[in-house]
Amino acid sequence: MYDLVILGAGSGGYAAALRGAQLGLKIALIEADKLGGTCLHRGCIPTKALLHSGAVVEEINEAASVGVKASFEGIDMPGVNSYKDAVVGRLYKGLQGLVSAAKIDYITGWGRLVAQDTVEVDGRAYRGRNVLLASGSFSRTLGVEIGGRVMTSEQALQLDTVPTSAIVLGGGVIGVEFASVWRSFGADVTIIEALPHLVPNEEESLSKALERAFRKRKINFATSTRFAGVEQTADGVVVTTEDGKTYEAEILLVAVGRGPATANLGYEEQGVPMERGFVLTNERLHTGVGNIYAVGDIVPGLQLAHRGFQQGIFVAEEIAGLNPAVIVESGIPRVTYCEPEVASVGVTEAKAKELYGDDGVESVEFNLAGNGKSQILKTQGFVKLVRQKDGPIVGVHMIGSRVGELIGEGQLIVNWEAYPDDVASLIHAHPTQDEALGEAALALAGKPLHSHN
Repeated sequence: MYDLVILGAGSGGYAAALRGAQLGLKIALIEADKLGGTCLHRGCIPTKALLHSGAVVEEINEAASVGVKASFEGIDMPGVNSYKDAVVGRLYKGLQGLVSAAKIDYITGWGRLVAQDTVEVDGRAYRGRNVLLASGSFSRTLGVEIGGRVMTSEQALQLDTVPTSAIVLGGGVIGVEFASVWRSFGADVTIIEALPHLVPNEEESLSKALERAFRKRKINFATSTRFAGVEQTADGVVVTTEDGKTYEAEILLVAVGRGPATANLGYEEQGVPMERGFVLTNERLHTGVGNIYAVGDIVPGLQLAHRGFQQGIFVAEEIAGLNPAVIVESGIPRVTYCEPEVASVGVTEAKAKELYGDDGVESVEFNLAGNGKSQILKTQGFVKLVRQKDGPIVGVHMIGSRVGELIGEGQLIVNWEAYPDDVASLIHAHPTQDEALGEAALALAGKPLHSHN
């Protein structure tokens, strides 16, 4: 009998296993694929490696503007892939070492919930006082058949050549990241998005700024445009949209989000509450059935590896009796790693007005044009802060090269409910992009120095 049986060893599952082992729990960790899950092998890590290769291309192409003579000779895609795979390999090996050292029973095979306290793998039963469902997600396809020149992010990560042209269906995080990479690599890219803006879950001003930046980079996009169908030809794809237009390219990437991987795992049969394939939990991640918990992409909300990771730690601590603080969804930082980067934490201005009323909200934007390091990096963008009137900062929204690195301070500001004056009195090192956060706080506190708000 285990203290905790975990089904799925992605970010949520392995975090729960490592923290649980640290707290003295006896743990079984079950995974049909590879330890580390989608994030490590087919998601966050390999895509960001590709984005770094793309950023190096952009640096070379911009070299002359900073007085450096350099010429771009082309992309060696097998070389890019070996770099990407080496990064994944090192992290995978490190994670295997951690799980092994923690004396976690790691079971390889397809697990299925067969009782409220039992997961079965290849005919063998693993019983736990507690069970954690962490089975992750899959690429949604809108019913489009995947194969040949029509692919999801999984196949796109395996390409051994750079497409000359690509259509990206979906302008969310995955879509704009791949569009950004392929454009850096020299492809002609068109994004088709059904909603009115790219990265539609972000603050609208960030979406508009990203659209301006993409136009400048000659990344084409059609928003408020619904996909109708795709045909594969001998040398490409022809995509039709509901407005009767057609788009042609070498490949089609279907990037319309991720669905919960919960089918045929026995969840419904054991009474686990489900909705549209997602597992429903209370704020303490308990399903209300037996001692069954759920974390990560199968729980409605932000589908982010670090959310699953934190939820896994939460469940381990909950089972161990530590009574951890509930995770606030809006306090989870969000970064889109295209060029320019988009980063946010907390609520948008529109959401803040819903919460506090139209007159109960103040906001300010600090343009990166007034930031020394951003001028050195030749990036455009801004930092937007949203506050409750006479209250704390409730949203931090940023766009520009490298702003993802600033989101750490942003999440401290929001989660510690800092007032603009609290942040304005902190000293930000010069010259850093971090100063832009400080300047925005100064402006919101009523004492702007480098801005005209």
